[in-house]
Amino acid sequence: MCLVWRTRRGYAPSVELEVRHLRALCAIADTGSVRKAAVQLGMTQPSLTTQLRRIEATVGGLLFTRGQTGSHPTPLGHSVLSRARPIIAEMAALVTAARDAAVGAGGLRLRIGSIGSRAVTGWLRRIHQRLPDTDTTIHIEVSSNTLLQLLATNQLDVAFVHETAGFPLHVPEGVERRVLIACEPRFVALSAGHPAAARPVLRLAELAGDAWIVDPTADDEATALRRVFTAAGLDPRLVHVRDNTTAAELVASGEAVRTAQPTAEAPPGTVIRPLAGDPLSAQLSLASRHGSLPLRELDALYTDLMAAYVDVAGRNPTYRTWLDHNGSPLLPSVGSH
Repeated sequence: MCLVWRTRRGYAPSVELEVRHLRALCAIADTGSVRKAAVQLGMTQPSLTTQLRRIEATVGGLLFTRGQTGSHPTPLGHSVLSRARPIIAEMAALVTAARDAAVGAGGLRLRIGSIGSRAVTGWLRRIHQRLPDTDTTIHIEVSSNTLLQLLATNQLDVAFVHETAGFPLHVPEGVERRVLIACEPRFVALSAGHPAAARPVLRLAELAGDAWIVDPTADDEATALRRVFTAAGLDPRLVHVRDNTTAAELVASGEAVRTAQPTAEAPPGTVIRPLAGDPLSAQLSLASRHGSLPLRELDALYTDLMAAYVDVAGRNPTYRTWLDHNGSPLLPSVGSH
């Protein structure tokens, strides 16, 4: 489905804007910022800026004004948006109806969304064992805000999300969250050859001279790091890298360090260590749309996810040591392993 745009004289060939272009325009209008829209769409800001320029060249006019207060639709922008929004809504309804029809023909369906986590594999295995006749799908995203939007628009049934401490998620109306882990620490991954790698716990000051890798599509990751560094009187260099393979190689080679989930396994040539005082943390929760699933099923999904998380936490020596040292405040059953 696309929006057809013709030149004023009407005799030039028509041009077409694809649905992805219309979604990009709506995201910019809704967030008021090309940067925020890029995060929501899982793109880099330069890529979205380039796409916007091409769209404006296609329609033959400026769609947004850019200033210190953000991006605002021009009169032409409002005209395009007024036609784009119904198309996007119609497309979403079409996809949902098609999926519902497919489910009606083939059985039950469960659509799961999740951040990247080692707990996901165990979660899915438990769901498959408990619901063998259910068509279960998984959608992995870096951005929890994106997962919440997919929930709100009925493209997911549940989602495993995290919220960086001090940076609340944008929770749409009708979406609810059940806290899984109230405060999960963030560790740091660094080269096994790093001078600080032999220490069991690291101080931020020991890593002040290192470049820190951040994923620009991750919700508030860079902002949270800057806040922590500023509070510590430090100003390290941040390097934007979206590709996990490249990021892992940069860390292993000693070119940079990066934050890591405490359940993560260290790639070859890398070690993962806690940070003294746990300056970075996140809340983990299971999100769902109000009334989308029976309470009994939500309880079961929550139990499955917690069991999977406890399993990976218990098998990670670094995290288990941290839990034991801190009295296992997150997972009492892990500390005794």
